[in-house]
Amino acid sequence: MAADERVLRGSSFGGVAAAYAEHRPDYAVDAVRWALEPAPGPRVLDLGAGTGKLTATLVALGADVTAVEPDPAMRAELQRLLPEVRAMAGSAEAIPLPDASVDAVLAGQALHWFDMAVAGPEMARVLVPGGILAGLWNVNDDRVDWVAEVERISEGSASLTFSGWNAHSADIRLAAMDLPGLFSPPERAEFPHELRRTAESLLATIATHSKLLVMDDEARTALLGRIAGYLARAPETAAGEFTLPMLTGVLRARRE
Repeated sequence: MAADERVLRGSSFGGVAAAYAEHRPDYAVDAVRWALEPAPGPRVLDLGAGTGKLTATLVALGADVTAVEPDPAMRAELQRLLPEVRAMAGSAEAIPLPDASVDAVLAGQALHWFDMAVAGPEMARVLVPGGILAGLWNVNDDRVDWVAEVERISEGSASLTFSGWNAHSADIRLAAMDLPGLFSPPERAEFPHELRRTAESLLATIATHSKLLVMDDEARTALLGRIAGYLARAPETAAGEFTLPMLTGVLRARRE
């Protein structure tokens, strides 16, 4: 996306920090394990940590985590939910850590917001030689018909989908991570990740996505109304709680 759109959308989450913390999904544990597998040690930087969705899984896996998040409202939610984690103000373009101070840099649902021309060398700076850079994204599995229909009705605003990830998004992100002289060519993997949802909680999740956050109120209300109407009609989602089929996609590279 264009730089001005990236800045606008990337800075839109603070106003819905509590809803983000409540409704956004965590990450498949196997995906996080795979991202960390080659890391030379336990020190992990969760970069663009938001409200701590990835941070919590890293802590549960025994990592020594530092969370860096630029938005004060998002960071406050992280500190409220995970008071034991060191949370710092900063960004991917200006990481407040010393050189070679972490064994892995992970970014959950965040790497696409970074200015990689600046952030790439900065992430390489804080990593030890052989350290790991990994981006993780939750993607809705639109190989399932009703998920594909939600994507169609939402005009691409609801979430990254598997088709988008598989067809072009992964390639774009791979290119962004392919920084010769700094990192090895990235590897890619996907891991199943199912979540229980209701129509109401799925709508609340969709409402935290940046495309909706930057819409005017009338357009956002109309779009959410169309999605709600479909969820109320579809047999898979109309009867109460249902399973939302997802995957966690991972891109992983090694610091040269």
